[in-house]
Amino acid sequence: MVIIMDTMNAIMQYVNDNLIIFYATMLWSMVWKGLALWRAAKLNKVGFFVALLIINTVGIFEIIFLIATRKKAKE
Repeated sequence: MVIIMDTMNAIMQYVNDNLIIFYATMLWSMVWKGLALWRAAKLNKVGFFVALLIINTVGIFEIIFLIATRKKAKE
């Protein structure tokens, strides 16, 4: 239990020391997640919508989904 608390304190200290990076990462992730969720809903991809909503990959999964479905979105 002590190891977990030490790790959490170290993470919180890192976030506090790097707030600009933290907020930039959060904004980056939210933009890509919003775009991917919009496209999943538009294409009626319920499974992908739920996966995109739950899985947090800082935009990587979202960007791959957007690239993979760009042709279908144009139709």
